[in-house]
Amino acid sequence: MSEVVIVDGLRSPFIKYNTDFKDVAPQDLAAIVLKALLKRNPQIVNEIDEVIVGNVAQPPEAANIARHIALKAGLDVSIPAYTVQRNCASGMEAVAQAFLKIKNSEGSVYVVGGVESMSQIPLLFNRKAQNWFTDLMRVRSLWSKLAILLRFRPSLFKPVIGLQLGLTDGFTGLNMGESTEILVNEFGISREEQDIFALESHLKAARAQKEGILAEEITSIPLPTNPSKIIREDNGIRPEQTLEALNKLKPVFFAEKGTLTAGNSSQITDGAVMLLVMSEEKARNLELPILTRVKMFGFAGVDPKRMGLGPAYAMAKLIRKIGISFKEVDLFEINEAFAAQVIANLRIMESDKLSNDYLGFSQKVGKIPYDRLNVNGGAIALGHPVGASGARLILTLGLEMKRRDVLMGLASLCVGGGQGAAVLLQNY
Repeated sequence: MSEVVIVDGLRSPFIKYNTDFKDVAPQDLAAIVLKALLKRNPQIVNEIDEVIVGNVAQPPEAANIARHIALKAGLDVSIPAYTVQRNCASGMEAVAQAFLKIKNSEGSVYVVGGVESMSQIPLLFNRKAQNWFTDLMRVRSLWSKLAILLRFRPSLFKPVIGLQLGLTDGFTGLNMGESTEILVNEFGISREEQDIFALESHLKAARAQKEGILAEEITSIPLPTNPSKIIREDNGIRPEQTLEALNKLKPVFFAEKGTLTAGNSSQITDGAVMLLVMSEEKARNLELPILTRVKMFGFAGVDPKRMGLGPAYAMAKLIRKIGISFKEVDLFEINEAFAAQVIANLRIMESDKLSNDYLGFSQKVGKIPYDRLNVNGGAIALGHPVGASGARLILTLGLEMKRRDVLMGLASLCVGGGQGAAVLLQNY
């Protein structure tokens, strides 16, 4: 079967919720990124078999957002497109779909990626308000309308916050932070450990931004609402972050006994990522450079109350499937949904007992050295636009593997609802 490769990729700057991208629709943001990617690779425009995009909170005005992105980017109407949703792993799922299609010889060139505007996740009417409006629209007589109008109560206009609803697991009733606090207690993770991890994320990202490393994966975005304003950098990175400042922040989820704060959690963010995925044979025929090869994916289900443990399960499943050791992996990217969540996964994998208890391994899966994990910072500093993060991890990892000329990299993330996703990239 064909080897699957990534030849190029770009992302937008990752921008904090309700700031520069607050008025930019996700389909417009992703289309700008895709246009820039196609401009760099004009020879593939007439070769594209399909467009696949991950997105979580699909905007009602852009149903099947992948199709809107493709058309807004100028692709021919004959090129089909579809959207995938696997919560935080949606962007990674888009790459997995292309991988499977190429392996099954369904096509050879795919545009894939992920996008999220968390700023534009709407406020919703509650169920009582929806029923009230429906009843009002259905009746015809004046007296009937007056009777319904008399049922009006101010509480009908209390909004349902779509973002908050989406970050809460409907099965357990816990939001993502509350489920991570369970891991804090289960693994005895201190507040100080979390704050130190968060500090390192910001310092690594600040260094990567200063040295131009992050710029290699970013395309500038002229704001559609103000074209004279060009957004060039992620705006969540705090170069001057200190441990003292992090220590002063109050817990968000459990005021008295909680440890998770806005400082040691991922940022709510808007962003888009687009990648060119194709068969190696096609890349060679088109004389395109190969960024990295996609070797295998692993997806796992976990207890929704412990959704943050998804990476350990997915990475364990992947290495079992492909038969490698952690010692062979040169670089790791684990999405920093929360500092505590990443720390919990590391503890499972580096302990004989925990690897056995949780993953069924006879000995530890393997220790991930901190100097090979998220080397250019992670979501605590960069942000976590949920539909895009999985694709961002792959792009970031592939570029860093090329810079360092290493052979193997592993990217993973936890998934709301109790899942984990992982992908192995390999060069040779």
